[in-house]
Amino acid sequence: MPALIRRALAVLALVAAGVVLGPAAVAPAFAATPADAPQPDEVWFGPDLDWTNDAPDGYAGRLGETPSMYELTLPYPISEDAAAQWRTTARAVATQGAVLVLSFLPSEALGDLTASDAEAAESLLAEMHDQYGTQQLLRFAPEMNGTWISWGQQPNAYVDAFTLVADTVHAGDSGALMVWAPSYGSGYPFGLAEGRLDSLSATDLARLDTDGDGDITESDDPYAPYFPGDDAVDWVGQTMFYFGKGEATASAGVEVPLTENQAAVDTEVEQRFTETWGYTVAQDDNFYDRFAVEYDLPLLLDTGALYDDELDGATETDVKRGWWRQVLTAASDRPLIKGITWLEAEREEAEAGGDEVDWRATDDPQIAAALLDDLRAHGGIEFGPVTEVVSKEQGNAATVQVREDGTSTGGDQMSFIVWCAAGLAIAFLLSGLIGKFAPSWRYVDDGSSSRDLRIDLFRGFIILAVVVTHIEVAGALSYVTLQFIGAITGAEMFVFLSGLVLGMVYPLGVRKFGELKSATGALRRAGKQYTVTIVVILVVFALSFVPFLGAAAITTFTDRGTGLDGLGAEGTTYDLYPNADRLLDYPPPWYAVRQLLLLEMGPWPFNIMGLFVVLSVTIPAAMWLLKRKLWWVLLAVSWGLYLWRTFVPDAPALPSQFEAVFPLFLWQVLFAHGLVVGYYRKQITRALTSLPGRIITAVVVVGYAGFLVYLWAGYTYGFEPTPFPVGFYDSLYGTAYQRVDMQWGRLADVVLMVVCTYAILTAFWKPINAAIGWLWIPLGQASLYVFVWQVFFALAVASIPGLDRSNVWLGTGIHIGLILLVWFMVKKKFMFKIIPR
Repeated sequence: MPALIRRALAVLALVAAGVVLGPAAVAPAFAATPADAPQPDEVWFGPDLDWTNDAPDGYAGRLGETPSMYELTLPYPISEDAAAQWRTTARAVATQGAVLVLSFLPSEALGDLTASDAEAAESLLAEMHDQYGTQQLLRFAPEMNGTWISWGQQPNAYVDAFTLVADTVHAGDSGALMVWAPSYGSGYPFGLAEGRLDSLSATDLARLDTDGDGDITESDDPYAPYFPGDDAVDWVGQTMFYFGKGEATASAGVEVPLTENQAAVDTEVEQRFTETWGYTVAQDDNFYDRFAVEYDLPLLLDTGALYDDELDGATETDVKRGWWRQVLTAASDRPLIKGITWLEAEREEAEAGGDEVDWRATDDPQIAAALLDDLRAHGGIEFGPVTEVVSKEQGNAATVQVREDGTSTGGDQMSFIVWCAAGLAIAFLLSGLIGKFAPSWRYVDDGSSSRDLRIDLFRGFIILAVVVTHIEVAGALSYVTLQFIGAITGAEMFVFLSGLVLGMVYPLGVRKFGELKSATGALRRAGKQYTVTIVVILVVFALSFVPFLGAAAITTFTDRGTGLDGLGAEGTTYDLYPNADRLLDYPPPWYAVRQLLLLEMGPWPFNIMGLFVVLSVTIPAAMWLLKRKLWWVLLAVSWGLYLWRTFVPDAPALPSQFEAVFPLFLWQVLFAHGLVVGYYRKQITRALTSLPGRIITAVVVVGYAGFLVYLWAGYTYGFEPTPFPVGFYDSLYGTAYQRVDMQWGRLADVVLMVVCTYAILTAFWKPINAAIGWLWIPLGQASLYVFVWQVFFALAVASIPGLDRSNVWLGTGIHIGLILLVWFMVKKKFMFKIIPR
């Protein structure tokens, strides 16, 4: 008993943690129009993350607030790897509704950058904007007045390159904003001793010699030679880092060693903004007034404070808090400072003698709390979301694969529902006649077998429908499975039939092994399902690193108009593996581990597996009630949860990926009824096959189909379907047949499908079994095994180079080939000891 209790408590603790953590783990649904700048008196704030070791979820969790902007650094021109990183980052940032600051660092000589490079960048900017509604700020070749970068101190080539990119962006549809961002000018021209100025052209030297004395010295302007003009610039920016050296004379020198950590002088940031810190030659004016005020442009400040934990001196809190407080004060005094990014990384710094130093403000919880306190106390920091939120929930919901046609009536789908119901009713009546005139065709059920081959064959059809639907190529089979029968897809029947089979076989285990061992075995099975689910998620993640595999086809999902925002979100690509890269960190951060354990990530063809894991945990309790004839208690609880979730749609829920597509409290009603029907199968069958039962069943089946045909006829031919109001059919699809919400029409169609299929298979068993039993029955008996493998089939097909997914003949061949392959695997019991069946 203790072992059983431990298992139950362990799984229930995981579920409870999901309910508690769920609201915090899913970004709130929010939509805002992207703005060129924050509202008056407000400032955007966020980190310049180390994206190889950190992620937005991690940063927001450490800070305790959602930042309003993130910075990403990319090489320019944009390579394929950089584009992939950009897309991944844009998806992650969009889940928080944050602005994305892009720092483009030229990897080629400025003069070699071409118009096609700029057009490729604008195309990607437009893609991210169209996909996620994200506002993007483009810092092109920042710190161009420095000598520590390859594009530094080349004013003519720089202005030409900046203008080329700016003109392309401004002429495009991305809405991106160009940021001109030199470094703070103290110590300019910085690299005199490195010989950089000796190699400059005569025109560059003439442009840099702003005082006309023939030399480039501190007397020359550190900014104006590099300014592309206000028609090219949307924001100005400045890099202003604190390198831990408190004296002004040492603030920008690599030759001055960092010997101890020092907090900044109280007025350093203010003196930098007045252009008096660290200069040996007085400046006529300051950067803020000359460029932000003069041209009425918002300013983006890229900043941070260095700390070396190998050195003595001031504490890390004193160093960093002292600096950000000065920055926030400066922002309060200068209303055109509209954005602040803080370097959130560990990296080697020449200013620290090549040592690795820490710029992060949120790694230490106490420092993070201090930062949050000061950001809130500032009063003008605008936290996120500040632009459109594309949440993980939206991405999960889009994977439903049920395309709406944008009409209130459901269009062709509602008509299909009506005529499938009519067809099933006719087939049901026909099965009664065949049963009377061809009794030798009937299924013989003498009660001696623990299996019902009719159910196994039906499950085989259902699992094949799932496989074909998830292998997204056009074909004769996919047309049938995508429409299926009426309002039913494979998922509903998969859940119901799983409950039905468990309701049939569980009592046999109780009789053979006892109630305690059966309950322990059920929990062990749930644990194995959970383990297999985690393994599949991780294997697919590992395969995503294999270059020739198209893993993105199942680790991301492109909205087909199937998500929460309907056709308006069509084309949006969602990341279904949020923060999976962070699992490679050592040690992996808890937020990434939690998302894995709570099944918040995974391939979309596999997301319903999480629902089965949770439902499997409930089996011992449900069967305990059924054994004591308390089936009504089980159904009362089931319907109570269903109604609660229906009328309180925002009720707490698991953050798991499946929840957005297969809401637990709605879909469990199918499983619970399957358990009851399976447990009492013989009694229910006897009741329905008695004369009164047959009459009642026929009346219900024909009556439901007739009801739908009557409404359809009124809508089609323009008469009022008395006693139903005009327009009733118009609203029927949206109020009765939505799949995710498992509305009453869906439930009615499940009943219709089960009753009619059971009757048809009973009456026509011998010819149907002879034709397809050899294929469908083995697959139905190993449906969970087949479901696991279909994930890898989908990956394999997505990896076929040059595949024409619209070719019906090719698609049909692929479907048939994969069906035969998995049938062969089942017959050979390939990996049966590892993968549950």
